[in-house]
Amino acid sequence: MADKDLNQAGAENQIKGVGKDVKGRVKDAVGGLTGDNSLQAEGKIDRVKGKVQEKFGEAQQDIANEE
Repeated sequence: MADKDLNQAGAENQIKGVGKDVKGRVKDAVGGLTGDNSLQAEGKIDRVKGKVQEKFGEAQQDIANEE
C-alpha cells in the first residue's frame, strides 16, 4: 500500500514539475520579448523548481518500484 502511495505521489510530483517548467518557459520567453528582466528571471527560477520537482517525483517512483 505504501508503495502505491509513493508511486502516485511521484507521478503527481512529475506532473506538477512539468507544469512549473512550462510556466517558467513562458515567463522566460515573455520576459525576453518584452525586455522585462524580472519576469525573465522569475521564469528561469520556475523552470529550475519544476525540474527539481520532476526529478524528485522520478526518485519517488524509483523507490516505490524497488520495494
